[in-house]
Amino acid sequence: MPPIIQVENITKVYRIGKVDVPALRGVSFEVQKGEFVSIVGPSGSGKSTLFYILGGLTRATSGRVLVDGEDFARMSDGQRTEMRKRKIGFVFQKFNLLPTLTAKDNIEIALEIAGKNGADNGFLERVTQLLGVADRLDHRPSEMSGGEQQRVALARALINRPAIVLADEPTGNLDTKNSEIVLKMLRQTNQEFGQTVLMITHNPAAASIGDRIIHMRDGSIVSAAEDPLWAGTKSSN
Repeated sequence: MPPIIQVENITKVYRIGKVDVPALRGVSFEVQKGEFVSIVGPSGSGKSTLFYILGGLTRATSGRVLVDGEDFARMSDGQRTEMRKRKIGFVFQKFNLLPTLTAKDNIEIALEIAGKNGADNGFLERVTQLLGVADRLDHRPSEMSGGEQQRVALARALINRPAIVLADEPTGNLDTKNSEIVLKMLRQTNQEFGQTVLMITHNPAAASIGDRIIHMRDGSIVSAAEDPLWAGTKSSN
């Protein structure tokens, strides 16, 4: 079976005034369906630029990114938007919940954006029970803790049953206890629903939750190894 994500020698160069600033320098790797891959590196390593390219939010300067066999470089902006709606769920460091909406409405807005008519209530219940927010669905963000808000954001990313979940520093705004809870639940949803997860983080301890860790520095991959803590626990879906 071909990998669900193929990254082939991608570069990204930003033009600042008259100077070209390389953010990515020939990055290549593959991700198999159902894998949980952590991408870790210090600030300025290129990991966030890579995240935006993998999510189809910006274009690489050169190279190819194939998602489920489809090449982002050959797509129009509209086609990339449709790809994101169909196949990718996003979780960000900032929860990005709409303050006037309840948790349930914040989750279901992802369905509206994707053009779907209403939630599968059974799946909504399953996801929110797994994430421990089923009893918070009538609450607004200001009535929830940071950890609860991030779990609602995770439920929003999962509700369309995307093939891929991209998480950008999902514990960056949380304390240690809530970080551990969110990471554990992100791992549980990966195993329960079989989605491929790529998590960007600067925190090596958070990165260890994955099946494999890709280390980046100065726009390049410096190592990519299976994490022994989770070896053999990959989803069989």
